[in-house]
Amino acid sequence: MADHEESKSESLMEKVTEKFHGDDSSSSSDSDDDKKSSPLKSNVYRIFGREKPVHKVLGGGKPADIFLWRDKKISGGLLGGATAIWVLFELLEYHLLTLVCHGLILALAVLFLWSNASSFIKKSRPSIPEVNIPEEPVLEFASALTTETNRAFKVLREIALGRDLKKFLSVIAGLFILSTLGSCCSCLTLFYIAFVLLHTVPVLYEKYEDQVDGFAEKAMIEIKKQYAVFDAKVLSKIPKGPLKGKKA
Repeated sequence: MADHEESKSESLMEKVTEKFHGDDSSSSSDSDDDKKSSPLKSNVYRIFGREKPVHKVLGGGKPADIFLWRDKKISGGLLGGATAIWVLFELLEYHLLTLVCHGLILALAVLFLWSNASSFIKKSRPSIPEVNIPEEPVLEFASALTTETNRAFKVLREIALGRDLKKFLSVIAGLFILSTLGSCCSCLTLFYIAFVLLHTVPVLYEKYEDQVDGFAEKAMIEIKKQYAVFDAKVLSKIPKGPLKGKKA
C-alpha cells in the first residue's frame, strides 16, 4: 500500500514538473518569437531609404562631428566665422580684394614695427617664421574636387540619356528652384544659407528623427499618389518612340 502511494506521489510530481517545463518552453518560445519579431522595428520608414545612423551618413569622422555639434566649440566657431564673413561682405558691402589688401597692410605694419622695436631694444632682430602652404592637403583637395565633379558630370549624363524620368523631373525642378533663389540673393548668401543648414538640419534631424520620418512617410505616400495620377493623365499619353506608318 505504501508503495502504491509512493508511485502515486511520484507520478503526480512528474506531471507537475512536465507542466512546469511545458510552461517554461512556451514562455521561452514566446520570448524567442519576441526576439524574432523585434527586428521588425528596423523596418520603420527612414527618409531617403537611410539604413545607417546620421553620423555615418555624413561620412563619419571630424566633419560629421562638426555638423552634429559633437564639439560645440569648433562648430560654434565655424558658424560664427561664417556669420562674420557674411555680415562683412553682404551687410557692410566689404570687397574681398580690399579686405586682403587691408589685412596685408596691417600685418606688414605690425611686423615691421615689431622687428624695428625689438632690434632697437634688444639689439637683435626677431626671427619671423616662414609661411609655406603644404602641398599634400592642396593636392588632396584638388583630387577630391575633381572626383566629385566627374561624378556630377556622370550623373548629369545618365539623366540626359532619359533612362529615369523621375530623376530627370526632380533635377529640372531643383535647378529651377536654385535659379529662382539665385535671382533673389547673391552667391555668397546662398553658400551661407547652405552652411547654416548643414550646421542645423542634421543635428535637429538626429534629435527628432522618429517624428520627421513619420511625417516624411506620409508625405511620400501622398506624392506617390499624385505622381500616379499625373502619370495616368499626362505621361502615359506621351509617345515614347517613333510613330509607325499607318496601314493602308
